Amino acid sequence: MQEEISYKSAGVDTEAGQEFVKKIKQNVESTHGPRVLGGLGGFSGAFDVSFLKNYKNPILLSGTDGVGTKVELARLFNIHDTIGIDLVAMCVNDILVSGGEPLFFLDYIACGKLIPERMERIVAGIVKGCKLSGAALLGGETAEHPGTMDPDEYDLGGFVVGAVEKEDLIDGSKIKPGDIVLGLESSGPHSNGFSLIRKLYLEGGRKLPADPGLVDFLKEFALRPTRIYVQSILNLTKKVEVKGMVHITGGGFYENIPRVLSDSLAIEIKRENLPENPFFARVQKDFPSLTEKELYSTFNMGIGYIVIVSPESVADATAALEEKGELVHKIGVITSKNKESVLFV
Repeated sequence: MQEEISYKSAGVDTEAGQEFVKKIKQNVESTHGPRVLGGLGGFSGAFDVSFLKNYKNPILLSGTDGVGTKVELARLFNIHDTIGIDLVAMCVNDILVSGGEPLFFLDYIACGKLIPERMERIVAGIVKGCKLSGAALLGGETAEHPGTMDPDEYDLGGFVVGAVEKEDLIDGSKIKPGDIVLGLESSGPHSNGFSLIRKLYLEGGRKLPADPGLVDFLKEFALRPTRIYVQSILNLTKKVEVKGMVHITGGGFYENIPRVLSDSLAIEIKRENLPENPFFARVQKDFPSLTEKELYSTFNMGIGYIVIVSPESVADATAALEEKGELVHKIGVITSKNKESVLFV
């Protein structure tokens, strides 16, 4: 007898998808304010932007990102309630560099098989990230990819839209020699460098190490969610003129810092002023052959976000950031460029 052919027999369970949407509906809508029109489940999300008429010259900012192969560690540890925070953080911290306030967020989750309990935990993390950044979770998409992804595999993508007054847009154009560089501590590797982390610590890059102590170390430090700096920075920009900001993500110091500097400027970083992060201290101890250049080209090394202000603004900027719980370090100074854009002294 011929087997009945259906979409479900091909590996896609649309009924499970509908049930999943019902389960997350209340949690997602907890991020909605009066600007969100309608509820979850439509073909699109609607956001009332009439408040932009209060701006003189409103600028919309958008960003998209993922969490890379950090999802592999989340899968191996079966810890899925923080990876969504990472997803939001990687997007909102990027538009924050320009002074943007996040307005709404959307997510995309691709999986081999829709496992409702796991997906609920992932979305719960996204909801938490949205609340930490003040963004509405306006919508999303979950897609099963049977046959192309293993049943327990998944990947994430995020999309954010924010706004800033044109005259308040921060683009680094006011940075000059003598300006001070403040570093805000990270929670750990955030969501970058995990291909190297997996190569260093996982067996074949895919299996947890046999050493229980090392397993505990990775579980404790590697999966800490990316820090969301939104509330701290928005509070700062109301009190101090910020000349430039950098989100230290993939490419580390050497790739990200030059993006905010003109060709004539460089940053001089004092090694002694950088904090010691337990995760990176362990990596340096375990793999002494990793050069400083490689480390600072791959990881944030304990500094997740950088703020550049004039010397006379340092005290007020530090106070404003510490008021919101940030650990702030005066890590360097802006200089005229000689050869390199990023110098460690």
